Amino acid sequence: MEGVSEDELAPSQGLRAMVAASVATTLVALPVFLLGGLAVLIREDLGFSETQLGAAVTVYFATSTLCSVPAGRSAERFGSFRSTAAGVAMGVAALIATAVFTRSWLALLGWLVLAGVSNAYAQMGSNLSLARHVPLGRQGLAYGIKQAAVPIGTLLAGVSLPVIGLTVGWRWAFGLSALLAVLFVPTAPRDDSPVARRAPGNRLRHGDAATLPLVVVGLGSGLAAASANSFGAFLVESAVSSGVEPARAGVLYATGSALGIAMRIGSGWAADRRTGGYLPIVAAMLALGAGGMALLALGAGAPLVLGTFLGFGAAWSWPGLLNFAIVRLNPHAPAAATGITQTGVFAGGAAGPLIFGVTVERLGYPTAWTTTAMALLVACLLLLTARRLLLADLNDRRERGEIHLPGPVRQPQHPSVGSR
Repeated sequence: MEGVSEDELAPSQGLRAMVAASVATTLVALPVFLLGGLAVLIREDLGFSETQLGAAVTVYFATSTLCSVPAGRSAERFGSFRSTAAGVAMGVAALIATAVFTRSWLALLGWLVLAGVSNAYAQMGSNLSLARHVPLGRQGLAYGIKQAAVPIGTLLAGVSLPVIGLTVGWRWAFGLSALLAVLFVPTAPRDDSPVARRAPGNRLRHGDAATLPLVVVGLGSGLAAASANSFGAFLVESAVSSGVEPARAGVLYATGSALGIAMRIGSGWAADRRTGGYLPIVAAMLALGAGGMALLALGAGAPLVLGTFLGFGAAWSWPGLLNFAIVRLNPHAPAAATGITQTGVFAGGAAGPLIFGVTVERLGYPTAWTTTAMALLVACLLLLTARRLLLADLNDRRERGEIHLPGPVRQPQHPSVGSR
């Protein structure tokens, strides 16, 4: 695989890329996670239903879905810094506009469209930046830290409910979050490393994974994202509906997010110490997350707490590990490849909360959480299917002489799909 060796970069280059990617990912995720964490207050102020809450989250991720592949190609052509910076700028505009100008549900939808565009560009740019500026031996940790930005966003959203939302109002939470942008510009590495710039218009080439397995990964991760985003958007509302006070629900949300941060970083750190087996690990995380969703269906008390921890610790801990595997499989065009899989992630993120909201209004939270658990189990099976397709593709490429492996891939041998 093409990559960045330890000697090609200044010692601080990889660290700067990790910090910038984390800041950018956190900032562009905040509009939708603040909406989920502060939903009790926002719905009361603007006057909309749980179905409309789900629809608002859907608009954000649907926009990201439409922009994902173009954003990946744009990042490959114009460089990681320009792509990520454009995403950050749009994210700041969306946060400030939501705080200052939102007086109706329709206005909220408009700013979430802008936020969805910002998410696609910042995500693809950040993925490319880590692939090009972080040494190979640290990329698992790098992607874990970058994806930990998502539960950082939910943690901030959870804390914002009792600290800001219930004191000075939900609008201040959105406005103050825009200040995160001041951390991006001084930390983001420009595209000046020896391997930072590629020819424009990169596409997947013969050294990369076949498109079909990537599409299956996208389908599986889409179902997983549908479940995870519904979990993030409705956990507080579900807890409150079962009798938990809003402030306590916010603290539980923030505590679970802290666990999610630790798990994402920890799984990335562990990935750097493995030679493969990443997709089965992701599948196991989804299976554990399904158990957490099933517990949430039981209501308040111990099931709520344990379900929250399994949700954040397992159902939301897989994205960094998955992105790391996809980048390892596609060294020539990492942003374009993750653009394919992220299309599934964003599509699932778009559809999940809307379906969840409709299910809640018609059948209640227990049925909605049970359905979410089933979706995670199907996602688990799809990722295991994708792994089999990837191994078959490796055998085919070996026979064509495109890659060199010691024998037929009966036992996993590839660094992104095999085992230790």
